[in-house]
Amino acid sequence: MARIYLDNAATSWPKPAAVYDAVDAYQRENGAPSGRSGYSEAVDANLVVEQARRGVAELIGERNPRQVIFTYGGTDSLNLAIRGVVRPGDHVVTTVCEHNSVLRPLRALADEAGVDVTYVPCDEAGFVSPQAVRDALRPNTRLVAVVHASNVTGAIQPIEDIGPLVRRHGALLLVDAAQSLGHVPIVVAESEIDLLAAPGHKGLLGPLGVGVLWIRPGIEERVQPLRYGGTGTQSEDEVQPEDVPERFEAGNRNVPGLAGLAAATAFLKKRSIAAVAAHHERLTARLLEAFRSIDGLSIHGPQTAERRTSVVSVTLDGYDPQELAALLEASHGVQCRAGLHCAPRMHAALGTTAGGGTLRLSAGAFTTDDEIDAAAAALREAAAVALR
Repeated sequence: MARIYLDNAATSWPKPAAVYDAVDAYQRENGAPSGRSGYSEAVDANLVVEQARRGVAELIGERNPRQVIFTYGGTDSLNLAIRGVVRPGDHVVTTVCEHNSVLRPLRALADEAGVDVTYVPCDEAGFVSPQAVRDALRPNTRLVAVVHASNVTGAIQPIEDIGPLVRRHGALLLVDAAQSLGHVPIVVAESEIDLLAAPGHKGLLGPLGVGVLWIRPGIEERVQPLRYGGTGTQSEDEVQPEDVPERFEAGNRNVPGLAGLAAATAFLKKRSIAAVAAHHERLTARLLEAFRSIDGLSIHGPQTAERRTSVVSVTLDGYDPQELAALLEASHGVQCRAGLHCAPRMHAALGTTAGGGTLRLSAGAFTTDDEIDAAAAALREAAAVALR
């Protein structure tokens, strides 16, 4: 039975062949640390890191690659942005659509430092109103944290409308781009974003263990480091360097992961994010069209392929989502994710919590029409069994 992988919202697979080759070549032929020595392999390791930094910067329209900070994952990037910016007694605006990588740091700050958090609601399709975000702002609002695309509904939030409202207020806008960077075009300057966080292993098509945080030029001092230590620079000083990216990149970098990320960004640049986005939209439209003809199947989130990513969540009458996911893999080799997807407030807003969440299917850059059709056929068969 062929493996039909539709869990790209968790991590992309397969990766471009160049990613596997780059990781293997670094491990076998180089193996040196970055920023620690001056021999030839160490210099080459530095070049690998900077190639990855330039690659990410080019994808988001940033002219200065040094504004791209490397972390150890999307969660690490979000924690740096949130805990690095928010101070005791501050107010933060976020949404019910957020992942626990935002909700849990904010809850911890509320418990530890008296931070007040407002959760902006969404409509039945999963979209947040910019007006509602503006209405939630207070004089002491320091940060607005908004997920760009939901990992449950796929709904793409109107960041381009939210950004100017936050900028005029004087707060900082943090965008969680875990489900959008690499999937849809993002130009940070056009949306007045201040901080953009994402993992390297999802839409960016790199390996696990690498994350990115873009910091808008000029606000570096408003973000405190969370990790202090060796950077390979200013080693005579016990104080953390002030320059970016060194200010935020203490410790050895994950050079094997960054070698893979460099190759992945080169692949995306050649293929173009616009082409990837068109691929996702076409596959999503195909999947939604097929799902609409299945009796007992409910689609949660946007009902069309516009203003959404390829994340599609459904429930099917007669099935628990976990049971349905197990059935699809066992009978058809379709691999997807069931449950609450680390987004409890999103499921509460959708009314899917009591039923165990949803079944989530997420196409990737290498998903084919045949795989989409096979997944739809598998769900149609499951629905027919439930109706007997």
